[in-house]
Amino acid sequence: MTRVEVRNGNLDGAYKRFKSQVARSGTPSEVKKHRHYDKPGVKRRNEKKEMMKNARKKRNRDGNR
Repeated sequence: MTRVEVRNGNLDGAYKRFKSQVARSGTPSEVKKHRHYDKPGVKRRNEKKEMMKNARKKRNRDGNR
């Protein structure tokens, strides 16, 4: 459970700290993952596509220097 203290009545700052703590905890990505069921073959295919995309991005980044 994420908790944030409100300091000096500063709700905006507390809200900002809360959002960053929730993002760091990984909760949003977990919720995204569990929205629907993917069959194992579909999951493998998507992971392979993601790996290829990331490798292409990395290759482009390294090649442009």
